[in-house]
Amino acid sequence: MFPDLIDIGFLHIRTYGVCMAVGFLLCWTLIERLSGRKDLSNCILSMMIAGVAGARAAYVIEHWSSEFAARPQDIIRVDQGGLMFYGGLILAFVVFFAWCFVKKERPLALADLFATVIPLGHACGRIGCFFYGCCYGKDSDAWCAVVFPKFSPSWYEHGQRMVSVLPTQLFEAAALLVLFALLLALYLKRRRGTCAAYLAGYGVIRFCMEFMRGDPRAAFWGLSIGQVISMALVAAGAALFLATSRNTR
Repeated sequence: MFPDLIDIGFLHIRTYGVCMAVGFLLCWTLIERLSGRKDLSNCILSMMIAGVAGARAAYVIEHWSSEFAARPQDIIRVDQGGLMFYGGLILAFVVFFAWCFVKKERPLALADLFATVIPLGHACGRIGCFFYGCCYGKDSDAWCAVVFPKFSPSWYEHGQRMVSVLPTQLFEAAALLVLFALLLALYLKRRRGTCAAYLAGYGVIRFCMEFMRGDPRAAFWGLSIGQVISMALVAAGAALFLATSRNTR
């Protein structure tokens, strides 16, 4: 774990925040290159801000009693981790469709473009999770297991003990990079269908990954909140695929 990229007294830069910034910049650059457009900057920036705000809000809501009820001032400390991806994705899509409505853009065409690059930025964020030590996996003595040090989320949540756990952050990052490569190939070949593929593809990845997660998360119907949303995402992807397929016949 390497939570602090730079810590020299007056200058303190978190590795998690740097990974997020790198992910955003990569997505921004790719969107402009793939589209050949420079006029999407306002949309991209608005979605990024909404993504962080939504991800933080979802995390705070789920962990209010355990983390924030006694320290509400920590709500704004996104540099210390504590973002729920699905919350950010939902709010970012709301902003995206609002922007398309105002600008009279075709949302499905732009959605395919944006969905193509999201997994790359998300993978960078998961690497940041690994450096910080959040979103860790179940206790394990497997060859790939890791031990997060003192003062990490894993250390605190295991009763201030260093326990060997699965590096689910890296597992998900690897799966996201594979998904990004597949979506990029699909987009370059067809220029459509990647949004549906992303929704279904990431829904499957996240649903499976949740079985290996060991950090505390809210449950619903015997599944984690992440798995419930994942099933909805797969259904949305399938519905979008069927709808767009009929329209192109």
